[in-house]
Amino acid sequence: MEHRGALPSFGLPFSGLNVLDFCWVVIGPMTTRYFSDYGATVVRVESAHRPDVLRNGEPFAGGEPGIDRSGYYANYNSGKLSIALNMADDRAKEIAFELATQWADVVTENFTPGTIERMGLGYDAIAAVNPRVILFSASMLGRGGPNDAQPGFGPVLTALSGHTHLTGWPDRAPTSPYGAYTDFLIPHLAISAIAGALEHRRETGKGQHLDLSQLEASLYFVAQPLLDFSANDRLNARDGNRDPAMAPHNAYPCSLAGTWCTIACPDDDAWRRLSALIGQPGLADDPRFASVQDRKRNDDGIDAIVGAWTVSMEAGEVMRRCQEAGVPAGAVRSSADLFDDQQLAHRQHFVYMDHAEMGRYASDGNSFKLSAAEPTYRPSPLLGEHSEYVCLDLLGMDATRFRQMQNDGVLE
Repeated sequence: MEHRGALPSFGLPFSGLNVLDFCWVVIGPMTTRYFSDYGATVVRVESAHRPDVLRNGEPFAGGEPGIDRSGYYANYNSGKLSIALNMADDRAKEIAFELATQWADVVTENFTPGTIERMGLGYDAIAAVNPRVILFSASMLGRGGPNDAQPGFGPVLTALSGHTHLTGWPDRAPTSPYGAYTDFLIPHLAISAIAGALEHRRETGKGQHLDLSQLEASLYFVAQPLLDFSANDRLNARDGNRDPAMAPHNAYPCSLAGTWCTIACPDDDAWRRLSALIGQPGLADDPRFASVQDRKRNDDGIDAIVGAWTVSMEAGEVMRRCQEAGVPAGAVRSSADLFDDQQLAHRQHFVYMDHAEMGRYASDGNSFKLSAAEPTYRPSPLLGEHSEYVCLDLLGMDATRFRQMQNDGVLE
């Protein structure tokens, strides 16, 4: 039977790979999207009884809320198939188990530890029938230990991992980084771990259970403060936009209200070039600013001088003039600005797709390019859109059984 969003032909890196995806919110769906973009068949298990948090997350197409209208959800679930399974019904669990044991190469989940086992879909249960299966489990704190059952979202994890402690101004309360910050970092490690497990299976024929602690993975991204404390007994703290080894290093106001440009001088040469650019070459020899250490001691004064120069120009002009002078600088961009960015346009970063409910929408493309393979982008699924296709075509379920499950509310 036909279904919207036909699967890609063989030839992509993950062509022929079957992924049964129980993940939700960001880290899991963002990870499994790499597979769907590059040829795998990814079946998302969802339910209208407990929809993915992102299906109710803004922004909604046309500002109209709806379970199938979230741009947030669509961005991380393109190209996947959706089967609706009411996992409160044992017959839904049976279907999921059949998919995991008869069809899937990889099963992914990011529930609280113990949840997937209570569904009868733990690694031991699946591997007893499908020993080649790779089960990827991502939880907030990892499996085992006194707190492994602690649930949480990204802002909780940024606090636990120390990111929030480092974000904000020294005289104010800590500020959580944007959104579920760590969720956007960890998929790059997760996809590498799963790819490694696939390579191991190719060489040995054996599957395995991957247990990823989001907390531990997040610590890779605060390596410098951790090393500074362990080696020097020095505790890093919030310092706004400043950098411990650069000055100036800040975001400076520009002529249009609410616009800014960042400027960073990594060494004395850059500071000398910036001093000449702002028409005050003598600053480079001023004893207050002669070295990075001197400038760090006078951060407030140097920021006032640079800010007085930037405030008379548009952010793009400040960036252009600094870059031409060999001084690192970047205009602070809004979301709207990014759609007009010439470099992103050249690399065709934003991908436009036609969605059955939302119409035409923009999605992030992959940030890397492969010389021998182009990703296949297809719109995100409606909730349960492919239940019939998955059951009849992929699983080979008898049509009579399917209709009975459908009528009994198992597939919803």
